[in-house]
Amino acid sequence: MQDRPQIEGGMEKESEVVLLGTWSSGYCTRIELALKLKGIPYENVEEDLSNKSHLLIHHNPVHKKVPVLLHNGKAIAESLVILEYIDEHWNHAPKLLPDDPYERAKVRFWASFCDQKFQPSAHDIMITEGEEQEKAIENFWEVLKVFEEEGLE
Repeated sequence: MQDRPQIEGGMEKESEVVLLGTWSSGYCTRIELALKLKGIPYENVEEDLSNKSHLLIHHNPVHKKVPVLLHNGKAIAESLVILEYIDEHWNHAPKLLPDDPYERAKVRFWASFCDQKFQPSAHDIMITEGEEQEKAIENFWEVLKVFEEEGLE
């Protein structure tokens, strides 16, 4: 029983899909989009990242961050891992990843590129000012240029 999430007044959620996330996270948004694309009903539980819930800490004790997908009382963390879980568990169309292993590897590469380069460079623009922000904008455009030239076919 301890793996089952307790939401709203202690009500148990065991066979439903619950997403622990926050509106401002691109990592959470990608999970919401995948769930909607596949037509999977889910409950969204908005997390206050300045005051993390017991539910979040319990289900992601390693990183203590969103998103976390709860399905049948089991927690899956990390957005790219969650996307693969969604695609494998609900294997009906539309597929999130191509069937061909090479094409699937390319998608994974560019998803990783977005996580490691694109999102951090966009974040740098939001948290800097003045000359530092100008440099962050230049860096963002360089990252975007690589993606446009190499990632889009």
